[in-house]
Amino acid sequence: MSTAALDPNDAGPSSSVYQTISRGLIEQGTLIKQGAEAKVYSLASLLPKPAVYYPPSSSSSSVSSSSTTATTANSTDAGVILKYRFPKKYRHPTLDSTLTASRLTFEARALARASKAGVVVPKVIWVDEKGGVLGLERVEGWSVREVLGGGAEGEVEIEDDEAEEELPVDVDVSEGKRRSVGEDNEGMKALRELGVTQEHLMRSIGTALARLHITTIIHGDLTTSNMMVRLTPGETEPFEIVMIDFGLSSTAQFPEHYAVDLYVLERAFASTHPQSEGLYAGVLEAYAKGLGEKRWKPIETKLKDVRRRGRKRDMTG
Repeated sequence: MSTAALDPNDAGPSSSVYQTISRGLIEQGTLIKQGAEAKVYSLASLLPKPAVYYPPSSSSSSVSSSSTTATTANSTDAGVILKYRFPKKYRHPTLDSTLTASRLTFEARALARASKAGVVVPKVIWVDEKGGVLGLERVEGWSVREVLGGGAEGEVEIEDDEAEEELPVDVDVSEGKRRSVGEDNEGMKALRELGVTQEHLMRSIGTALARLHITTIIHGDLTTSNMMVRLTPGETEPFEIVMIDFGLSSTAQFPEHYAVDLYVLERAFASTHPQSEGLYAGVLEAYAKGLGEKRWKPIETKLKDVRRRGRKRDMTG
């Protein structure tokens, strides 16, 4: 591993300890995804299972039981996701280290702000800005991409009589399957059993996005792969939308920033889910309702402008 982003000389002793721990966590984790900016690892827990209990007890079962309860209460049952922003060889090491720390810190803060405002996002568990490692709660469920029939990240949507396409650059190394358009999937089956329709799902996406934009945070990479559907048994709503991957997030200053966020998601629907493109109207309807007319009107005007520029660019290449 390069020491450009994990250099103990860049900070004090406490930072060096964090970097050493982060390196160890990455080595224990399983690589599940690699993109241009980061590698994503899955880990059962940040803490190892205890091998020795103190004080010793004649009733080992009761000690084991209490220890298990304590461990469960203080850890994430679903596991941990480690997002490692690896060093970029094309950048100067000092610049790369500074940018990595800045972007990782902003991502962690954006997640904290969004959560405080009622947006459902993964919990931040570990932050090592010098080492470029961010530890997050693992979200159990399905991406909206999967639920709408687009397949998991790294899967290619193909017609039965169509030649196979090449995998995209952003590959999920844990998935190697291919899926036909319209194939039913586990996520959609689970939602249907709970009485949830695609229209209901679209409204929930719009509401979640409105909550996010009210905080002045824009996601920066709004695709159906970056929204998870998590079941919530026992709650009023049978499921919730979890926004993930805030690596390109930023703070909005003008209505156009929000409009671009919406346009990116609109294009994602058009390209990844052409059969579900019409459902995007439901997303915008719930989004406008969540924002309120006063906030929505200037964003709507800018969204029309962004669409026109996008179509012109498509025509001219």
